[in-house]
Amino acid sequence: SVDIANIYVSLRTGMCSSHLGLELSCLLHSVDAVRVYVNSSSENLQYPVLFVVRQQKGVLSWQVPLIFRGLYQRTYNYQEVSRTLCPSEPAPETGPSEQIIFVDVASMAPFNIAYELLVTRLESFQLETNKPFNFTASPSQPQYFLYKFPQDVDSVIIKVVSDAVYPCSVVSVQDIVCPVYDLDHNVEFNGVYQSMTKQAAITVQRKDFPGEQFFVVFVIKPEDYACGGSVPSSIHGELCWGLDFVHLPCVFPSSCCAPDESSSSGGRQLSSPERGPPAGSDTDSSVEEESDFDTMPEIESDKNVIRTKVFLYLSDLSRKDRRIVSKKYKIYFWNIITIAVFYALPVIQLVITYQTVVNVTGNQDICYYNFLCAHPLGVLSAFNNILSNVGHTLLGFLFLLIVLRRDILHRRAMEMKDTLLPHFSVHTLSSFLSLLAVPAFTFYCVPSIDTSFMYMIAGLCMLKLYQTRHPDINASAYSAYASFAVVICLAVLGVVFGKNGMWFWVIFSMIHVLASLALSTQIYYMGRFKIDLGIFRRAAMVLYTDCIQQCSRPMYMDRMVLLIVGNLVNWSFAIFGLVYRPRDFASYILGIFICNLLLYLAFYIIMKLRSSEKLLPIPLFCIVATAVVWAAALYFFFQTLSSWEETPAESREKNRPCILLGFFDDHDVWHFLSAAALFFSFLVLLTLDDDLDTVRRDKIPVF
Repeated sequence: SVDIANIYVSLRTGMCSSHLGLELSCLLHSVDAVRVYVNSSSENLQYPVLFVVRQQKGVLSWQVPLIFRGLYQRTYNYQEVSRTLCPSEPAPETGPSEQIIFVDVASMAPFNIAYELLVTRLESFQLETNKPFNFTASPSQPQYFLYKFPQDVDSVIIKVVSDAVYPCSVVSVQDIVCPVYDLDHNVEFNGVYQSMTKQAAITVQRKDFPGEQFFVVFVIKPEDYACGGSVPSSIHGELCWGLDFVHLPCVFPSSCCAPDESSSSGGRQLSSPERGPPAGSDTDSSVEEESDFDTMPEIESDKNVIRTKVFLYLSDLSRKDRRIVSKKYKIYFWNIITIAVFYALPVIQLVITYQTVVNVTGNQDICYYNFLCAHPLGVLSAFNNILSNVGHTLLGFLFLLIVLRRDILHRRAMEMKDTLLPHFSVHTLSSFLSLLAVPAFTFYCVPSIDTSFMYMIAGLCMLKLYQTRHPDINASAYSAYASFAVVICLAVLGVVFGKNGMWFWVIFSMIHVLASLALSTQIYYMGRFKIDLGIFRRAAMVLYTDCIQQCSRPMYMDRMVLLIVGNLVNWSFAIFGLVYRPRDFASYILGIFICNLLLYLAFYIIMKLRSSEKLLPIPLFCIVATAVVWAAALYFFFQTLSSWEETPAESREKNRPCILLGFFDDHDVWHFLSAAALFFSFLVLLTLDDDLDTVRRDKIPVF
């Protein structure tokens, strides 16, 4: 036998009416929406009850029990189902009109099945700006509502908050089209959408909706796994939601205001007086490139004899031809430009590609942003995050101008054959430091990709400090960048394997400790120790003969103290990583670089003061400003607003509203402050030894 029922429902849009015993109230010209609720006590999946709703603009159908399929082909059955029918709106030329709805109920069961059917008119279907709205939803009872742009509003943020423990749900913004995609398997077919657990935020602009209205759809997934929850568990309870619309302030007229009618002294280099610079440019073709071998003439002086002196002066470590040294450091400059170009272009391409995919598919789970403070412009979803990096560009060019001025003063002094020239070359190495800041804004578009350049900033700053007193034995550009390449490769492996691979942390900790020992030996013996497979055996032999057999005091006490402290710091990092295995491996490596940089800078300043040298007011001010600004910047850096290590829904739990001018968030403030902090940091490196501009190189100690 077949039990078939036809229910006729007549509704008059924009007018009050009473049908099926329902007392309804409405307002003229309001949008009517009807919700159908069904319930069946039958759990027999072989004979479900079928419901078909026929309207003027479409047909909607479902069955009870309603079946959803999840991970591993798990099924979730629901006996209660309710759906909102596609709403009707009175036409301005005809006024209120009658809409006829047919509800067909059928079952192929050989026995009678009891069911419950309830048709109600939604009293609160249209959402309002700045007015919170609460409602409930479940996997079998999705919800959607209508929002119309007021005349003076051009963009809004839809803020959604759920008080459930761990609901995995989807928030979608769809154009006014019937049928509405409000089920788990089709909600991603139209409009833009985000997955969420506790909160979500979608920015919507009037220009994207010609009808100046849209649906906000809420769908609950039957399991939490899609949002990062535990392995499948059914959600049968109802979830309570809160919804709010916030009017965006007008900051950029082109994107936020009403649409037009048709749319909707360093810097100088020293040559010893007795070996004045020959005529011609520093890039004289007669000067050959420096090779991997030390080109200092052994006939004039034996480097192994000079570098074993207990007290070294700068003249002892600046004996190479000035033109060769200048060409050596210019390689740094051109290599960093090449790296920046080849690094920036794929990133820009990646950003544009991802933004295009987001705009075409509507899937806002692809990119991780602070959606509670994301202001779109053109194809960019969070233009404020890019705009806030303008400080890096402006201050980077300002620093270039400062370096250029010092370089001009250096060349004038060379032309005057001034014998009291600065004691080291700074202009080329300082120039490339500023170039690191110029493309920096590009890498903030993609999470975690900027850390690789931060490694180079910290590493090259240490090389700059070391070059100040060791110009002849500083690392070449090729070896320095090759080392950075190895570090970046380790960082990539750490991101992939570092979360659960104990073996990776053991190998990395061993590499970290051995690299620290090898570098310490090279620094202590001023490059006289050959780095090969036998370096540790030779170092152990020296340690045995000098310290154990003779129990003598280290020949270079200052360097020994620095290296002991440095190794303790690095071994502590290695032990910490091995024990705790931090999830953010990229930040872990960055912390290693920053701590080593601060340690060496502190050592340099202490040794400078111990050598009776002075800190002039400008570098002293820069040091204080650097410390203060970095402290403030790091405070905002640690205000985590998103996390690319988690699912998009979990990441959105950390989203926060704007805190500056209603347009910038905590991370944007970090961009502003970090740009100023980098600028002052570079000024410290540039001006730290300005007190030695008139001091002869044979009077400047090496430490």
